[in-house]
Formats: sequence, C-alpha cells, structure tokens
Amino acid sequence: MREEISDMSEDDETGERARWAPDLSKIRSDDSDSGPGPPVGDSPPPFSDQVLENVLENVLEFLTSRRDRNAASAVCRSWYRAEAQTRRELFIGNCYAVTPHRAIERFRSIKSVVLKGKPRFADFNLVPHGWGANFHPWVKSLGAAYRNLERICLKRMSVTDNDLTIIADSLPLFKDLILICCEGFSTLGLAVIAERCRHLRVLDLIEDYVEDEEDEVVDWISKFPETTTSLESLVFDCVGCPFNFEALERLVARSPSLRQLRVNHHVALEQLRRLMARAPQLTHLGTGTFRSEAGFGEVDPNLDLVSAFGASKSLVCLSGFRDIESEFLPSIYSVCANLTSLNFSYANLTAEELIPVIRQCHNLQTFWVLDTVGDEGLRAVAETCRNLRELRVFPLDATEDSDGSVSDIGLQLISEGCRKLRSILFFCQRMTNAAVITMSKNCPDLVVFRLCIMGRHRPDRTTGEPMDAGFGAIVMNCKKLTRLSVSGLLTDKAFEYIGRYGKLVRTLSVAFAGDSDLGLRYVLEGCTRLQKLEIRDSPFGDTSLISGLPFYYNMRFLWMSSCNLSMRGCREVARDKPNLVVEVIRDWASLEEEEGEETEMVEKLYLYRSLAGPRTDAPTFVKIL
Repeated sequence: MREEISDMSEDDETGERARWAPDLSKIRSDDSDSGPGPPVGDSPPPFSDQVLENVLENVLEFLTSRRDRNAASAVCRSWYRAEAQTRRELFIGNCYAVTPHRAIERFRSIKSVVLKGKPRFADFNLVPHGWGANFHPWVKSLGAAYRNLERICLKRMSVTDNDLTIIADSLPLFKDLILICCEGFSTLGLAVIAERCRHLRVLDLIEDYVEDEEDEVVDWISKFPETTTSLESLVFDCVGCPFNFEALERLVARSPSLRQLRVNHHVALEQLRRLMARAPQLTHLGTGTFRSEAGFGEVDPNLDLVSAFGASKSLVCLSGFRDIESEFLPSIYSVCANLTSLNFSYANLTAEELIPVIRQCHNLQTFWVLDTVGDEGLRAVAETCRNLRELRVFPLDATEDSDGSVSDIGLQLISEGCRKLRSILFFCQRMTNAAVITMSKNCPDLVVFRLCIMGRHRPDRTTGEPMDAGFGAIVMNCKKLTRLSVSGLLTDKAFEYIGRYGKLVRTLSVAFAGDSDLGLRYVLEGCTRLQKLEIRDSPFGDTSLISGLPFYYNMRFLWMSSCNLSMRGCREVARDKPNLVVEVIRDWASLEEEEGEETEMVEKLYLYRSLAGPRTDAPTFVKIL
C-alpha cells in the first residue's frame, strides 16, 4: 500500500511501556486513549483539590503527545480526571479494543478522532471480505456525544453512505474527513459530505475502494457550496469513476485556501494545466494521468505545461504520474529544486527517464519509485539526494518469480549516498548480507527498515548463506529502530539477534522466514517494547505461540497466517488469557465443524487485547475462542 499521510504512519503510535503482568480491570490500553475509567466509588474532589485540578488542566492543555498524556493520566486520580477533561484528540488503534460508550464516558471534549480497523495484512488480501471493522456503531455514538467534533480519520474501516450522512447531519462544525484504505461507500456518500458539511477543510480519500456501479455514479464534485469555500485539501486519486471536471475547475477557483489537490486518472495534462492556472498557491499536487488527451505520441500545440509548472512556485510535493508519457517530464524541471517529496510509485520509468529529473531534486526528503528504474536509477538518487529521509521502492511485478530490477547494489549505493535516511521500504529479488551490513553502518539513524525479498527463503545471492548477519547488523547498529520487516532465508540466529538488540522495536513483520519455534520465542522474550507482530508463511507453531503467554497483554496484536498452528494451541492461549480476544479466521470452504477439530490446522490467527471483550459482529467464518 502506498498511503501518503505522515501522521497515519504505522510507527506513529503509542506503545512504549515496560512489560508487566497487569490486572486487566485496571490496565491502560495503548490500543486506545480511553483507558478503564476511574476507580469505583470515585467521588468529586474537595474544593481545594478542585482548584489544583483547574490549574493542572490549564497546564495539560499544552500537552499534545499521546504518549505523554497517557503517562500523565497514570500519575494519580486527580491527574486522571484533569487529563480526561483536557483531551481533544482520541486515538484508537483497534476499533475493537474499547467500546464507543466507554471512550465517550471518559472523554467529554473531543474534537478529533483517529480510528483504525482491520489488521495491516488486509492490505495483502489476507483478511477475508466482510471480516468487520464497521464504523457504524462508532459514528452513531460520536454524532450523539460530540457535537463539536471537527475531524475524523479512519484507516481500514468499513464505512457506508449512511455513516457519511450521519457525520454530515449530526456534526455542525465538522471540518476534516480522512479515509485511508477504507471501503463500503460510494459517490452518493461523498455528495452528502460535500453538500452538507459547510465548514469542510479537508476531504482526503487515500487508497480507498469506492463502490459505484457505472449507472449509479453521483456528480459529487458539483455538490460543494457555490460560495467561497474553506477547502484546504482535496484528495480523490483513488476514486475510479469519471467526474464533472468543469465543476472541479470552478471549485478550485473559489477555494483560495486550497493547498493540496490530488486528482484521479480521468484528468489528462490539458485539464491539469487549467487546474494549475486556477490554483497557483498549491503546495501538494497529484497529477492524475500524465499524458495528453491528443493521444500517445501526439502533443496538443496549446499545451504549455512548462509555463504552468513555472508559475507554481509553491509546489513542494508531486505525485500521480499514472500512464506516464515520459516526453512530458521536462515540464516539471522548473519545480524540482523546491521539491521535498516526489512520488513516482505509479510511473513505469526506466533509469534513463528518471535520471534527468532526479538530478535536479537536490532538496528531496521523501521519494517513492517503482523498481523499473533499476540500480542505475538508484545510483542517481544516491548521488543527488543527500538529504533524503524516506525511500520506498515498490515492485512493478510483485510475484515471486518476477525479474526484479533492483538488488543489493542499489541498496548499498543508497546507503553510501543518503546517510541521513530514517526510513526505507525496499522490494527486491536479490540481496546480500554485505549490502545490508553496509546500510546499518552508513545509516545508523534508521527508524524503519523494511526489506522485502519477494522470493521465498532466498539466501545471500553471492555466498548462499542465510541473511542472518545482515538483519543482525541492522538491529545492532541502528539503535533507534522501531519498525522492522524481515524476509529471505533466515535461521533462529537472526531472531536471536532481533530479540537481543531490538529493544525499541514496536512493529515486526515476518514473511516466508524462520527456522523453528525457538526463533519466535527469542523475539517474544527479547523485544520488550513489541506492540505489533505480523507473521505469514513461516514455520512457527503451537510451542512458540504458547511461549508468548507472559507477553501478549503488553502487545496490541499478534497476527499469524499460514503457520503451523492448531486449534488446540489457540484454545490454550484463550483459556490462559481470558481478557485477550483470540480469533480464528477460517476459509469459506472450511466453515463446517469437523471431527478432530482440536488438531485442525489454523489458517489465520488474530489475537488482540481489548477492554470490551469479544466483539458481537463476528461473521460466520470467524471463530472467537
């Protein structure tokens, strides 16, 4: 997935706490900011204490970090009350971790809600359709309790048109709606938001699935107010259906505060030029289709794209570039020097096409690209973008037997040229320990290291050895690492390194890797701040699952699919930890109870902590133990 929003990064979450054996009736859940509520029988404070609480509330108003606020609320009863009174943003990392009623009962003055639903592996079609994460029970409660709510950000949630109508009708001051990897709504719901939310500033639809039949598409763009709008950001590049371009052009013209605009693939370069002329103040632009309406190889003589980009002096972020015709790339040269973010992850470019552009992007800090640029393209990035902080290299073809164009050579070049790198996602088919070790030494400030070797159990391509030494070097030398994805041929030694040195790792993803149950045990016992553990297609079984019993209360969730788990092992976890929710997700073909169920292999296990207990909306293919 290519979600382009920094504050919804999987790493930007609470969760740094020492491990302990809690009483779940009192635990503070990092899955939400809601907490368990004050002790039973708590009475209002005396007058003198009330004065102190008023002073404390004034101080806490300046505390913005969720982690700091969670810590403050745990000091004592009066701090707990004061923190709840001054909390303005509610973050819930798992919509099933707490009930809406419990969250609302504690926090009465919320203006912003961030809510997450399905596990991240839903991005890879590993969570069946209809699994859950419905927004409806939440929006009903939020609409009734928070009349001053201004902002809602949802990720991997199921959102219906009716839910969007509730937002529009029950929240008179509503301003910001951000939907990331959501599904279930259509242009009808978007039309309601555009028409009825009169103070709308942000409508960002990022990697969503918008469900519209061809004959049911609604002209939602034309529903925005005909007067001057407050719109600051409009992102709809994931909306696949056509729209009223003339209405969009008028909307852009009467939105003087608009800074971010990302359009879908129905916008060609001639239309893009018209939009840019209407909004020279844009700082973030998603181009849609980067080709001419005249057809492939033809150029409209009236298309003066160079002047359009030359007049857009505020641009710092460019994305889009779908169905790109590379002969139009020189038109963006005039803005390259100012760019801090460039997203070519939908542009099928060769190294020869990329190099003239990237050579002018000296201030680039974030760069996303397809692996079609090859190692030579990455060489140009390394030689030019010395201030690069984040790099993502996506595969054009993500199948295991594809011929990837980037390799250890490109990774090593990046590490030698971009030493300020903080985050990297790198898909490849071939890798060496030497290249990964070099990166660990050249980029010691890495916070995120995600190396995805797409072929199963691929060793070091030059020595044939496991990739243990490379990943071991990453956790040893990158002391700030909080997120790690591992792949390739790995033995228990790699997981021993991770457990011994990965003390700040909060998110660990494992794919097609592992040697025995001992490897997972090293991780569970050693990574003391681990919050999210995702494992697929690995040999770990019941023994390793049960070995984690002392630690699951301190984790947000555990996902295991296509491993060696049985129903018996999952039931043992459920019996030992009754306040954890243990979900066994079956394939549609195996819904019927079978004889010998205890020894039945479990295809998917989703284990998470919750103050709300087992959910009531589980579909038939989900068995809660």
